[in-house]
Amino acid sequence: MKRTSNASLIVCIIMDLLGYATYAIPGFGEIGDIIWAPVSAVVFYRMFGGWRGAFGGVFNFVEEILPGMDFIPSFTLMWVWMYSKNMRSAEKQNEYLPINTYQSFKR
Repeated sequence: MKRTSNASLIVCIIMDLLGYATYAIPGFGEIGDIIWAPVSAVVFYRMFGGWRGAFGGVFNFVEEILPGMDFIPSFTLMWVWMYSKNMRSAEKQNEYLPINTYQSFKR
């Protein structure tokens, strides 16, 4: 599980860096965003899926297409949100597991 999470985080950081990279070449920023915005929106949807991926893909598209909004790390923010949500649900599941007291305290 950890290995997949780390790989996903690395991919999300790379995707955000690619979004920032359109401004690395002077004069190419807005043209690069016109090309990058639909690509990143589709990748966002494919990575996260469901309604979160669809909403995030639209948000990512708008964020990339609007001038000056490229500073928002949308892929990484979504990863953090999903990771923290998964951690909370895992903690909740462990909290309510039935405990076999006899075997736990047998020693």
